[in-house]
Amino acid sequence: MSARGVRPARWRRIAAVVTVVVIAGASSACSSRSTDWDDSQYAIAGGGSNGVYYAYGAEVARELSEALGVRVAVAETAGSVDNLLRVSSGEALLGFAQGDAAADAVAGAGAFDEALPVQAVARLYDEYLHVVVRADSEIVELGDLSGKTVSLGAENSGVNVIAARALDAAAVDIASIADPQLDLSESIAALERSGIDGFFWVGGIPTPGIAELATTTPVRLVPVEQTWVAAINTRYSDAYRPSDFPVGLYGLEESVPTMAVPNYLVTSSDTPDGVVRDVLTSLFDARTEIAQRVPVASLLDRRQAIFTGPVDLHPGAIEYYRDQRD
Repeated sequence: MSARGVRPARWRRIAAVVTVVVIAGASSACSSRSTDWDDSQYAIAGGGSNGVYYAYGAEVARELSEALGVRVAVAETAGSVDNLLRVSSGEALLGFAQGDAAADAVAGAGAFDEALPVQAVARLYDEYLHVVVRADSEIVELGDLSGKTVSLGAENSGVNVIAARALDAAAVDIASIADPQLDLSESIAALERSGIDGFFWVGGIPTPGIAELATTTPVRLVPVEQTWVAAINTRYSDAYRPSDFPVGLYGLEESVPTMAVPNYLVTSSDTPDGVVRDVLTSLFDARTEIAQRVPVASLLDRRQAIFTGPVDLHPGAIEYYRDQRD
């Protein structure tokens, strides 16, 4: 079925959605907003409540509510894969997604049985693969995870996607790991009480929940070798780059190699152009204020925001960036 054929029904579902966390906005329509908005409630698919997605989503929801006089809420979700499914189905207006998961979504690959009608609004910032263990753990490399109880991320999360790829590159049999499939909050609680040996997480730095954990339970990050990053890129979507965690982050005494993946804000291809333009205007206008509470928001840059391949930019986003360039 073509996107044009399903547009009215899907857009009505987006507009009518009832979400988990409500951020009250002005009830009257703002004169400067597009007429494509209505007085229904809209959702932003975030992630776990201890992650950067959720914090960023809450701030974006608040800004849209206040600046445009629309009702917008952030919803707690399992992560990238879940967010992409919610956006494509019309359950959410916007969602955060890792670049690798988004590439799979538009290709109908990996966790997705068919291509999803999603497009990018902006490239936001890079996320980092965390493999977290207690500081006193005997685990020093990915190979040591074999036979251990390690959360590889919640079901339908981008964490689960990238964890499987990293373990494969490191020649670790994923079947040898007991995986309870915990989200970030559950993983943090389980590691704190020594209920698991470690967990995978993909997020901006610092991730609030992990930073808080490190103040009560000393942690280490297991290194991800740079040769593995190259191998993953060769096999999959070339969405990754070598990076490292800096000294001092989470109490680290030395830098730790890892890999980074870009993070996108996505929407359905059916979303009206005027709505996307308004979202971007509010997002960039409030960038400095949002960054006071969510530091990664300071990394949003118009020159870099357009680089979302292989996920196409939404036509409304293209119009916005062209207008800003003129």
